Amino acid sequence: MLILVCRTKVSIQVPWPKYSVSHAQVKSAILVKFGQRVRQERTRRKLSQERLAELAGVHRTYIGMIERAEKNITLESIEKLAKALDLTPEELLRSDV
Repeated sequence: MLILVCRTKVSIQVPWPKYSVSHAQVKSAILVKFGQRVRQERTRRKLSQERLAELAGVHRTYIGMIERAEKNITLESIEKLAKALDLTPEELLRSDV
């Protein structure tokens, strides 16, 4: 397998089938881990995505986008989510919990 990266496109070349994806479609491992962590804490507290969004003061679709690793979340949003989940930002960022 050969992976070619340029500014706007990531091409993954395999013998069969050939395909390429845009850079925006490639999910960062840290975003995936963070999204999993948010989902873990949300479900542990039996909160819906909508209720967590209300508590954090963000739009309801934003929580799903974070959990699916579709958003590169800001530090301010991490702080909002942590407070809504009754955690510190450090606790929310820990992946060994």
